[in-house]
Amino acid sequence: FRGWSGGARPEFFIRADDATPGYVPGPVGPGTWYVALGPYTVAPQGLSYELTVTLTYGAPGTAVPPVYPPQRAKGRGRDWYRGDCHLHSWHSDGRRTPARIAARARAAGLDFINSSEHNTHASHAHWADLAGDDLLIMLGEEVTTRNGHVLALGTEPGIFVDWRYRARDNRWAGFARDIRRAGGLVVPAHPHAGCVGCGWKFGFAEADAVEVWNGPFTPDDEVALAEWDNTLAASVREGRGRWLPAMGGSDAHRPPDAVGMPQTVVLADDLTREAILAGIRAGRSYVAEAGRVSLALTATGGRGERAGIGERLPVDRDTPVTVRLEASGVPRCTVRLVTDQGVVLTGDPLPVSGSGAVEWRTTAAHAAYVWAEVRHETAVGPLPGVMAAFTNPVFLGPE
Repeated sequence: FRGWSGGARPEFFIRADDATPGYVPGPVGPGTWYVALGPYTVAPQGLSYELTVTLTYGAPGTAVPPVYPPQRAKGRGRDWYRGDCHLHSWHSDGRRTPARIAARARAAGLDFINSSEHNTHASHAHWADLAGDDLLIMLGEEVTTRNGHVLALGTEPGIFVDWRYRARDNRWAGFARDIRRAGGLVVPAHPHAGCVGCGWKFGFAEADAVEVWNGPFTPDDEVALAEWDNTLAASVREGRGRWLPAMGGSDAHRPPDAVGMPQTVVLADDLTREAILAGIRAGRSYVAEAGRVSLALTATGGRGERAGIGERLPVDRDTPVTVRLEASGVPRCTVRLVTDQGVVLTGDPLPVSGSGAVEWRTTAAHAAYVWAEVRHETAVGPLPGVMAAFTNPVFLGPE
């Protein structure tokens, strides 16, 4: 595999020491080469196309071994780390260089980012000089099929995941296993986006997490959020120990797309690829619209035992539990607490300072889990406002 650019480019070149962004340099040797054309739809009468291949002869260039970014940065030990796991550069259909993306990530106060180009790993070798003690750069791919997109999140360097199949081909489970074997997470992206081929058709049985919030919060994200909550309720109802964590990503391609809007804030043991992925997989995370927004959701039992986001408070069914959300950076926003019974609390607007706390008392008999969302004010009657942040759940009661 030597690269992909979809509809972003009308031409490309490959040689031993260089290639068009989105393509992998290396020797151009004898043999049969294939060019994949991927139109989304083809009319019944067919599709006319023209392909021109130009071979330039000369002394072979010198192939340059790829150098990849380190898999750890200088962290703060066990702490909350902010990152954007869905970004595109000019190595697919984005317009920013990797250097510009890294600069914007630092300006947004992010601790980590993930490279996720459409159907190519060509950018992996272009991030090493941009990482540093202050920024962990993970590698991956947005596998862009005709039946939905999925992030291969945090894979080993140089891993390519094929995209040429549909849900009806029954091949997806094998590729999901390939992603995990490469050390990555399987994360369906924007599952209800309205773009052609974006709707997720493969189900969530192979998913490690799901991108519920993609870019500026829209009705598509509202649907994804409701579907995600339904998966939580189903996991409780069916007695499954496994549940599907939620996350968010900017999907930034070009100005004015904001890197880090939204961002996933992960509780990790350190700022390493392995620790960040473990935090996301465990659901120890929340999603926020910007770096100024911070949330802390806890559940406390009668004897002082406590659990946080992505954790379980293993109290008896009738033990009183106090759920507390602390928020900052969200002036005049409204807190809502959601359980398997639906929305159980809607707080008053937070003060103009943007900081405040909400408490709610319950038992495991009445709430199997609780997660929080913080929304902006709305001028449309009873409809909820645009999302400012939301958390993964805290589970209540024995497993």
